[in-house]
Parts: sequence; C-alpha cells; structure tokens
Amino acid sequence: MSRAYVDVGRTGQKRRTLEALVGSARTLIASGISPTVDEAAQAAGIPRSTAYRYFSGQRELLSAAHPETARTSLLPSSPPEGVAERLEAVVVEFLRIIVETEVQQRTMLRLSLEQSRGEGNSLPLRQGRAIGWITEALAPLQRTMTDQDIHQLVLAIRSAIGIESLVWLTDVGGLSREEAVASMRWTAGALLSHALSSGLPVRA
Repeated sequence: MSRAYVDVGRTGQKRRTLEALVGSARTLIASGISPTVDEAAQAAGIPRSTAYRYFSGQRELLSAAHPETARTSLLPSSPPEGVAERLEAVVVEFLRIIVETEVQQRTMLRLSLEQSRGEGNSLPLRQGRAIGWITEALAPLQRTMTDQDIHQLVLAIRSAIGIESLVWLTDVGGLSREEAVASMRWTAGALLSHALSSGLPVRA
C-alpha cells in the first residue's frame, strides 16, 4: 500500500476509502472468500482504478485486512508481576484473537505457506508479532536467564500456540475450539514451568 498516496492531498477522504476497502475485504474473508482487489472494490462500491491506488495486488490487500496487526502488547493495562500470570494473560488474549478471526487467520496461513521465496516476509504471519508479545510476557526472566535462553523459550511457546496449532488440534486432532484453546494454554504454561524447573534443551 502506498502510504505516500494516502498521506498526501485529501487525506480524510483517502483514509475513508482505505477503511472501506479493508472493511469489505475483511467481510469477504469472514465469509470464506479470499478477495481480489477488484472484488473488494466492488463490494465497497469503489472504482477498481481507485482501489489499485491503495493496493497493487491481492496479497497486499489481504495483509492490510489481517486482524490485530497494530497491537504492540497483549498484556492488560495493569499487568501482573508473576511471569506465569503474565504469560497466561498474553496467551489467553492471543488465542481469543485467533479464534475470533479464525477464517482470516486461516487465509493468511494459507497465503504464508504459498508465498514464494522471492517475496520475503511481507505477510503478517511472517512478521513475528507474537514473538514480541510473548517476549514481553517473559520479561521478568531477564533477572535469571540470558536473552538467548529466553528467546529459545519464546520460540518453543510460540510453536505450541496460534492458528497453526489450532488448525492441527481441530482438523487433525478432532478437538473442539474450547478444547484446543485449553490444550494450548496448558502447553504454554507447561513449557514455562519445565524451563524454570529443569532448564531448556541443549542447543547443538
């Protein structure tokens, strides 16, 4: 998306147009469709020539329509002090977002898996946002663990939660959404507890 185009001239009208395009894309995604720029423009009642001034193609549109990309923290405004409680709060909020936007999340997972090597890490699922959220939750561990060890633990926790795990637990494992969420919460807590009591796996 061209930020220069949106931020120059009649910015108010342009932002409303942008919001309409993104909103129509999210509505279509929620109905199970992976919309093109043309389809989002038609749904929003916006000329396709105008829509392409905001998004050059489908991937850029779907990336903008991905939910919660602006969140910088998943901790509550008054976060708990204990690391286990902090992690639980972040995991609960992260999984709430995943479940509530599951169709969009599945769409972005599919696109992320299909993304060619030359396209880099442009899609939201490849931006590592959850890594930052979990790292913030584990910040109290900086008093007793190295940054490298904390990062290893963060990666282990992230590998056990999220849309990828939800898809496996429900589609392959046959769990309900509630059971899958409970399993992911338990696994995240168990990984933290094991790391604190027994340490991390030895790196090669």
